[in-house]
Amino acid sequence: MNTTTIHPDKVKTFRKLIIIVSIVIPVVVALLFGVKIDGYDLTFLPQIYAGINALTALILLSALAAIKLKKRQLHRSLIRFALLLSLLFLVLYVTYHMTSDSTLYEGESRTIYFSLLISHIVLSVAVIPVVLFTYLFAWEGNFVRHKKWTKIAFPIWLYVAVSGVIVYWMISPFYS
Repeated sequence: MNTTTIHPDKVKTFRKLIIIVSIVIPVVVALLFGVKIDGYDLTFLPQIYAGINALTALILLSALAAIKLKKRQLHRSLIRFALLLSLLFLVLYVTYHMTSDSTLYEGESRTIYFSLLISHIVLSVAVIPVVLFTYLFAWEGNFVRHKKWTKIAFPIWLYVAVSGVIVYWMISPFYS
């Protein structure tokens, strides 16, 4: 089994990078919401990024099963794939919102919808540093700390992925 870990001299650099990325991503996303690009019909994207969220949830559950079965290499590959899917989701989500007007929720379950949406948004920001630090601890070979942080990271990441699908399902009837 490959047990390659990151060189200790690089850990400090990666920790700083995680903090920077964890601040920059939400700020840039918020700023890009103010940018509108006309002339593109990307109304097909919400169902795609909802599908990416669903796939991310399945991959996370598969990664959990893999590690419980002591298949570390499979677990590592699945987590990397989940990270890639999350990045792809982010790109598609921002692209959609830069080219399309926001959709208003007009359903009867407004309290449920907005509670879910707000918790989804807040936790999608919080999950960035938590997941990245959890990943870094594994990369360092610090599996005790990795396991500790995973108890926080996994449920938040899974909640963000699943709640993203539910939010899409609830608002999709109101897309024009």
